[in-house]
Amino acid sequence: MAMRMQKSHLLVRAGTVSALTLVTLGGPAPAPGAAAEPELASVSTKALRIAASKEGAPYRWGAQGPDAFDCSGLTRYSYRRAGRALPRTAAQQYRHTEHVSRSARRGGDLVFFHAGSGVYHVGIYAGENRIWHAPKAGAVVRLERIWSRTVWYGRVR
Repeated sequence: MAMRMQKSHLLVRAGTVSALTLVTLGGPAPAPGAAAEPELASVSTKALRIAASKEGAPYRWGAQGPDAFDCSGLTRYSYRRAGRALPRTAAQQYRHTEHVSRSARRGGDLVFFHAGSGVYHVGIYAGENRIWHAPKAGAVVRLERIWSRTVWYGRVR
């Protein structure tokens, strides 16, 4: 029984489980209307995978893919391919997201770098305090540790 519960917990966390699968594995059936959260998790997970697949693509100001990106172009491209629309700039994307705390962040959330109230950079949270992003001219899309404490987090709905 413990193994079945562990398995169902992992499937729920991955956002890849249906009510029938949970019942079959012996886990709790989700409440009516609870399907939205796993769907959102799968969209953000897909966006994260898409961003990671662009590793090594060159930074180019204003570029939105598929072969070159600026920071908000990468996040917009990744989420568009995952099925969600985002505005063009990092600041617009911040206003478009549900703001979450550092402790509530999860893979696929957007990480916004700011100075005061102005957002100047965005990446996709990959876990373990790292982001996928298109950093600057002369660089490429890469996975990097978050280097600043002045960041906000946003969840795409």
